[in-house]
Amino acid sequence: MKGSGKERGDDSVIKQFMNSEEPAICFGRDILWVMAVVSGIALALFLISGTWPAVVAIESGSMIPNMNENDLVFVVAQDRFGELTTWAEGQNISYAPFGTHPDMQGNMPYGDVIIYRPNGESSVHPIIHRALVWYDGSPHAGYITKGDNNPVIDQRTGFNNIGQIEPVKKEWIVGKALFSIPFVGYFPLHIIEFAVIVVLLMFAHEYILRKRNKNKDTKK
Repeated sequence: MKGSGKERGDDSVIKQFMNSEEPAICFGRDILWVMAVVSGIALALFLISGTWPAVVAIESGSMIPNMNENDLVFVVAQDRFGELTTWAEGQNISYAPFGTHPDMQGNMPYGDVIIYRPNGESSVHPIIHRALVWYDGSPHAGYITKGDNNPVIDQRTGFNNIGQIEPVKKEWIVGKALFSIPFVGYFPLHIIEFAVIVVLLMFAHEYILRKRNKNKDTKK
């Protein structure tokens, strides 16, 4: 049975789009290809990590020397690959997944490093600090957290727009740090600049190819 005229028309449009040599269409194909690759990578990261974002970039020095600025950190759900372990629990089993350098008080870096939204606010950048201990008290139960390079716990600090940071509820946790790659975090921190560079390179590549093809046709 022959296909309908509409189906044949759709096939024709797709073939024209895929085979066209028009600069705008070629550029559109390149953009779609990049989007497909990025979407595939994002989906794979989400399926593996169980949370989103699955990667974060370190923007401050609060975790030095065990995490540094521009490190790219891979994040997993707090119960993925084992339950979340606090500093208090980790010291009993020598569990120190991020470095062996002591913090400012000379304490070894036991326990998991978590990424959380302070006071559950999405308007504030997530914080990536170590979970010290589970706290059952006022104003509510939650994790007490601290940056390895900070002199005090997070719960003694605050933000102008949300006030003092409260103990971290489990539902405020984005995930826990699995491992980090030095310096690679520079790229997501400057994603707009890199996107502009990629687009310019794609334009330049397309222009050079078309110029070469034109020169070949001229010589024939």
